[in-house]
Amino acid sequence: MKAIIVGGGIGGLVTALMLHERGLGCEVYEQAEAIRELGVGINTLPHAIRELKGLGLLERLDAVAIRTYELFYLNRLGQEIWREPRGLDAGYDVPQFSIHRGRLQGVIYEAVKERLGAHAVRTGCRLGAFTQDEGGVTAYFFDRGGAHVATAHGDVLIGADGIHSFVRSRLFPDEGPPCWNGLMLWRGAADWPAFLTGRSMIVAGGLSAKLVVYPIAEGTKPGHKLTNWAVVAKIGEGGAPPRKEDWSRPGLREELMPHVARFAIPHVDVKALIAATPEFWEYPMCDRDPLPRWSHGRVTLLGDAAHPMYPVGSNGASQAILDARCLADWLVKAESPMAALAAYEAERLPLTAEIVRSNRKGGPEGVIDAVEALAPDGFEDIEAVLPYAEREAIVRGYAQKAGFAPEQVKAA
Repeated sequence: MKAIIVGGGIGGLVTALMLHERGLGCEVYEQAEAIRELGVGINTLPHAIRELKGLGLLERLDAVAIRTYELFYLNRLGQEIWREPRGLDAGYDVPQFSIHRGRLQGVIYEAVKERLGAHAVRTGCRLGAFTQDEGGVTAYFFDRGGAHVATAHGDVLIGADGIHSFVRSRLFPDEGPPCWNGLMLWRGAADWPAFLTGRSMIVAGGLSAKLVVYPIAEGTKPGHKLTNWAVVAKIGEGGAPPRKEDWSRPGLREELMPHVARFAIPHVDVKALIAATPEFWEYPMCDRDPLPRWSHGRVTLLGDAAHPMYPVGSNGASQAILDARCLADWLVKAESPMAALAAYEAERLPLTAEIVRSNRKGGPEGVIDAVEALAPDGFEDIEAVLPYAEREAIVRGYAQKAGFAPEQVKAA
């Protein structure tokens, strides 16, 4: 058994480790010239961390991440709507990590090189075509100039090549561009004095105007943390995004700051934090409609190529990791590669499609939208606006749907 993995992001690299752990061969092809630590902060949930712990990466993650202790949901005026412990402090047997996306990718990449060898990941290889027959699948790779640089032959091809997936575009040539909901997301990180416990996460405001702040690493001096922030605001009506979705597009401070002024958040001087951030990035919030299928013969999709979703509920990278585990397991135990891909799709597609749809409505953060709709100018008593049981149903219902409720993680 040999797999061709297209894409050297978190999903593709974890898939390589999962396959290697099970004695299956693979090669990873990445179109970038090098694997670099790009992006800003993300949260990786306990059900995904359990899988990375199983790969022996927990100690390495602890060295570069923050174990998230608590989560606050606030309205835009800073009034508390929901608070809960996270990770170990919520009763899981593994932590939740707040981490720089690039550092998470870097930890996984180093493990791939150590275990599979440096040759297992080939950079500067852009997939240009693939064919399949009864004997396997063949992929043809080219450099940025269009010159052919590699031909790979394997039993399966796994498209882990992101929201602009070439593999997906060949399987569904009439799909069109990603769906934009009219929201722009700005993200950055800066060295900043720790707030609350130093391991706390704040989400303020509903889907149409949101602020998120949390630490993702130790700072450069005592009492400081590398602090991630994100601001979401509605700037259009949706349809075609104003600019191509690209995590590395620099944001403009004059466009961002009027939206920041809408928030009054205790514990963190967000205006000063953003002013102290030397550079930050913008991203039109896009996803794609769930597909009717991922697998076509010996070819399948994984991670953002399969189910790109809005970045709410901390689920993007986590779901890609769960995809990798599921796919590797089926490739070991199924009677044929095609049967393995079909079983993987049957298990993962319905679950992730439901998360995509839920994230469009705000996911667990929809509890903020529900309260702001009832009390747009704030409240004196949250119980009089939306009782605890109703708030709990929104937040806990999402955890069940996404597979990271404590009892689900323990059962796994």
